Amino acid sequence: MTLTSGATRFARIRARLETLPVAEGPQAWAYEFLLFGFKQGWACLFGGLMLVLLLATHLFYPADAALHRYDFLTLAALAIQGAMLVFRLESWREAKVIAAFHVIGTVMELFKTQAGSWIYPEASLLHIGAVPLFSGFMYAAVGSYIARIWRIFDFSFTHYPPVWATVLLAVAIYINFFAHHWLPDVRLALFAAAILLFGRSWAVFTPWRIPRRMPLLLGFFLVALFIWLAENIGTFANAWTYPDQRDGWHMVSLAKLGSWYLLMIISFVLVSLIHGIKRSPAQIR
Repeated sequence: MTLTSGATRFARIRARLETLPVAEGPQAWAYEFLLFGFKQGWACLFGGLMLVLLLATHLFYPADAALHRYDFLTLAALAIQGAMLVFRLESWREAKVIAAFHVIGTVMELFKTQAGSWIYPEASLLHIGAVPLFSGFMYAAVGSYIARIWRIFDFSFTHYPPVWATVLLAVAIYINFFAHHWLPDVRLALFAAAILLFGRSWAVFTPWRIPRRMPLLLGFFLVALFIWLAENIGTFANAWTYPDQRDGWHMVSLAKLGSWYLLMIISFVLVSLIHGIKRSPAQIR
């Protein structure tokens, strides 16, 4: 098997699925829905593998292992990332997105753990301060998903706001994640700004033969919801712990959805700067 055979095999499978003859009507709708799910799952490859690792190591990793569990997770994340590049399951452009997310996420982690927003309860050697290095890959998983889905579904947009305005909003959101510990939390104003900027924007994507569209704000919410669900898996796996979970695990507060929604906007804007914004005609089903 060559280094690119895995990617080539997937490309052939995907091409076959794209061209499969399916009768019009309910059968075609069902097939398009399944193909949409398949592509979504493929876009989530990095994040999905990380969640599997978190759960598997929580349940089965030996407590007396010479290598700390957190360090194993860091090395495993590096191996997954390297394999995706070697087998061309991810482009170098997408790797740049992931690297940016890793840096931005680690900086936030250093501050938030110092502020007591959450803790990493297990020991590790591969860490910066109180932050094990695998944590940056959790943010990178979000970046990987957005970058990959952008390409897989050939995103374009209607009524997209000026790029400079979206960058200003993303910077303001990022600053507020830090500043609200000393200054008033302005997230309500940030939500309002997001509605003003993206309220008329639609994402156009092609799951199969016909381009479809969705309000961009709704897309942000759906992805934020799935991240919140993944966060519940992560805290259940003791990858990190919130202060109110120290006496026992329970589901993460729904209020965290707001934080993830704002983080989604940062994530989306970062990816847009690398992929660029392709404008689309408004008449899309």
